Amino acid sequence: MTGYDHRRASPPRRAVRQLAATRPVAWVSARALHRVDLLVHRATHGRTTFSTVVSGLPVVMLTTTGARTGRSRTLPVLGIPDGDRVVVIASNFGQRHHPAWYHNLRALPFATVAGDGPAVAMRARELAGDERERYFAAGVAVNPGWTRYRGRAGHRRIPVIMLEPIKEARDA
Repeated sequence: MTGYDHRRASPPRRAVRQLAATRPVAWVSARALHRVDLLVHRATHGRTTFSTVVSGLPVVMLTTTGARTGRSRTLPVLGIPDGDRVVVIASNFGQRHHPAWYHNLRALPFATVAGDGPAVAMRARELAGDERERYFAAGVAVNPGWTRYRGRAGHRRIPVIMLEPIKEARDA
């Protein structure tokens, strides 16, 4: 599914990925990491994020429409490429509630994803059953911290979302 396999990352980046899954670092990350990533993203003119530099993980800018406000919201999230699609996992660093972007996608399943290239309009689809399990396992191969997050998430099942490009209708 991806070239970001945890076992192939450098030892320092593997250590960062493991450290990020610890309770204290996940707690701080949930509250501050998105701000740091957005600053670095802006400072590098969209070329990278802090998280990508230190962990080697594929961070994308996910823009959703606020479920209650209707306002555009952009956040850096770990986006695992799968061809022209992107998989995002709503772990919220193992917190007991879903991230706001997940609620936004449930209310309006359309988003814009900006990664290495230009932003792409996408439709969100929550995965279930075997498909969900397969992509969650693929995600754990990239970021093993998701197994720890799953254990700390309490009663909630961590959603796995497939973002697929919206194909424009062509005039016949």
